[in-house]
Amino acid sequence: MHINRILDRWSFGLILLGIAVVTPIAVVLSALLFPPDEHWSHMLGHDMGRLLANTFGILAGVLFFTTVLGVGLAWLVAACDFPGRRFFRWAMILPFAFPTYVLGYVWIDILDLAGPVQQSYLRLFGERPTWLPNPQSVWGLVFVMSLAFYPYVFMLARGAFEQQGQRAMEVARILGRTPRQAFFSVLLPMARPWITAGLLLVAMETLADFGTVATFNVDTFTTAIYKAWFGFFSLNTAARLAAMLVFFTLILLFIEKWTQRRKRFYQVAVSDQAMRRFVLPTATGWAVFALFAAVLALGFVIPMIHLAYWVFETFGEEFDGRYWVWLRNTMGLGISAAALLGLLACFAAYAQRLNPRPWVRFLVALCTMGYALPGTVLAVGVYIPLVWLDDQLYEVITAWTSWEPRVLINGTVAIILYGYAVRFMAVSFQPVEAAMQRIRPAMDEAARGLGASRLRILHRIHLPLLRGGVLSGCLIVLVDVMKEMPITLMTRPLGWDTLAVRIFELTSEGHYERAALPSMMLVLAGLLPVLFLMFVAPKNAAEE
Repeated sequence: MHINRILDRWSFGLILLGIAVVTPIAVVLSALLFPPDEHWSHMLGHDMGRLLANTFGILAGVLFFTTVLGVGLAWLVAACDFPGRRFFRWAMILPFAFPTYVLGYVWIDILDLAGPVQQSYLRLFGERPTWLPNPQSVWGLVFVMSLAFYPYVFMLARGAFEQQGQRAMEVARILGRTPRQAFFSVLLPMARPWITAGLLLVAMETLADFGTVATFNVDTFTTAIYKAWFGFFSLNTAARLAAMLVFFTLILLFIEKWTQRRKRFYQVAVSDQAMRRFVLPTATGWAVFALFAAVLALGFVIPMIHLAYWVFETFGEEFDGRYWVWLRNTMGLGISAAALLGLLACFAAYAQRLNPRPWVRFLVALCTMGYALPGTVLAVGVYIPLVWLDDQLYEVITAWTSWEPRVLINGTVAIILYGYAVRFMAVSFQPVEAAMQRIRPAMDEAARGLGASRLRILHRIHLPLLRGGVLSGCLIVLVDVMKEMPITLMTRPLGWDTLAVRIFELTSEGHYERAALPSMMLVLAGLLPVLFLMFVAPKNAAEE
């Protein structure tokens, strides 16, 4: 086979992208080349069982509840008519704007001994609610993470169900299926790439979360990595734990690719008729309304009210002009990262489509590994090679010119964006890949037969059809970047802060009430892209 068919320009570009993304991960994992130290031996003997149980217990619980909430609510809002459906169609992704660590410390305060729930119960019944579980536990952590992460699945699943169209449902009904049977046997399997993309993001986010599990005082792999690195100064042990996280993520990706190895998910027609919704009986409709209202209240309304109360108490002494600077930095980083990763995701997905060989798929899988690593570890992996490159560039420039630059790469915003690209490549890629799978190969073949180049096919055919996936990926990246804390904290230029950094500084000192103002501003900033895409993006035909 000709070499150009194996390694074309798109595949070569993907290799360069893979090298750039994998290098920081390889730097961290290079500690595996050295013999294990005494900290690793102690961890294997005393802590590994508890770390595995907590990590996978939390992962299983979060995946279960996000699947039930995300898929169930998406199906109801896409296929059923009930009171408030138009409002809940977009409002159910509002919890996505909440940073998980903020949602965590708010709910801990609400359910704490001195919190409003227990105090109100004490005043009413004269005793404390013994039935209320400890909020700082594994179950409390699963509760908060499920509320924070289900919008990943809801947003992608809702789009998939709404795009299936009436035709698939009509075919199932002609074959004698009830609406429930049609959902499980036809529409749910057809929406599988989108749902899986959301669940993979949830899984990697759960495995890599540090701020929330630290707030809840639950030991997982991420807290163990942090303690090994910054507590015992053992890069060897931290790297081995990080390698296990990467290995777990590779297993998840391999299982999904293996189960879909002979399945194809193509869209029948772009202009397919929209889903005709079922009108629910009055009692059932109001019960569904109550379900949506309860989930939205737990994930967004109640935490917002609690934050607003704290902001009201501390605004006068806390707010000053610095907050506008922090907001500008936060929004600027989010928009820049979303644009960059949207382009990279489209490039990677199209390069994989053009050359779907196993080594290309493996390379793409490696490009998404950064999402499974804690930001604290990944920040060091990004920092080390860029400092080395900075030194080499400085030597070359000073040797050939009289210019002595003070800053080249290190100490600039570019290093933060590089860290974001490694960390959030999976976030932008998964929705785009899911959308790419729905484009039939016959469309590419017809365009090639008419003499169109690959770049023209991407521009004129694929990008319009990928619009929903690209918008979803950019939305998630934008909000995730604004909420991201460790990479920003460890790689930012001196004195260049964001709202997330301010929240960390205050909460690390125990000033939760003062942290409410930057938390509220961060939530409101996250709402802007959510509301913009919900109302500006083209509506489904069913809404017109």
